[in-house]
Amino acid sequence: MTVDFNIDKDAVMTEVAQTTSYTGDKMQGDDAAYDRIFTTEEDRSQLERFWNECCTDVCEVLKNVLGDSSVDASGFHLRLELNASWDPKLQRPMEKELFSYFVTAIAGKWFVFTNKEEAADYAKGAQSFIEGVHRKAVFKRKPTRPVY
Repeated sequence: MTVDFNIDKDAVMTEVAQTTSYTGDKMQGDDAAYDRIFTTEEDRSQLERFWNECCTDVCEVLKNVLGDSSVDASGFHLRLELNASWDPKLQRPMEKELFSYFVTAIAGKWFVFTNKEEAADYAKGAQSFIEGVHRKAVFKRKPTRPVY
């Protein structure tokens, strides 16, 4: 069974900006936190590097079921060759989890530079999301006995 996923790069980057903005705004006792943590257009090249690293990481984790992948200006496109017993109801949750992986991983990588206290938590969160995607990709429905 072939399943396609598309992760919108602009949507991910917008969510990363919201996450870093919120985090910087809520830091207590550090007046410079917002300016240091919030991502701006000037940070785009670094965030682009993190985006590409995440695309590579997804391909690595899903290499056993990877049919094809590509990256272009609009986003990351992934084609998986899944078992015939795979449950198609998992496609939407997988796509949402992939999106969350990208946002959390990129924010975590950014926080290594700007907010070291939370970087490890974001890395753990990203790892959890990508493991969830992998579990869903290799899931097989239980066989059912035919009814005659």
